[in-house]
Amino acid sequence: MSPTPPSAPHRTDPLTLEVVDLIATVVARYHEEYEEAAASHQLTGAQARVLALLSREPLPMRHIAQQLKCEPSNVTGIVDRLEARGLAERRTDPADRRIKLAAATDEGRETAARLRGALHFARAPLAGLSEAERTSLRDLLQRMLT
Repeated sequence: MSPTPPSAPHRTDPLTLEVVDLIATVVARYHEEYEEAAASHQLTGAQARVLALLSREPLPMRHIAQQLKCEPSNVTGIVDRLEARGLAERRTDPADRRIKLAAATDEGRETAARLRGALHFARAPLAGLSEAERTSLRDLLQRMLT
């Protein structure tokens, strides 16, 4: 009887390990560039991440904390600092007046767009891929996250 092959979630074959290492390198480079872009706007990385979330839609503090995997009290301090700079504001949730939403101001959305525009490390390599290759990469990454 042959040994049972490892299940897919626990693969340790060389190709899987190489892919894991490549993903780690991409993530590290992304965070490094994100921190530099944030600093160029006098923001911390956490402030920039919150601003990016708020530029998409207003969110309750607890949802921001869940997405960032941190304590809601940390988010309160981050939003306080963004609010002091005119990049975010608190609003009452129209669906439930007991809930406060954090939202990006116009200046906050513009700053978030400039931050996104400053992230260059993956653009050139991605531009070298065909649309079909980029679509395939996107689909594979989405599949990994489900």
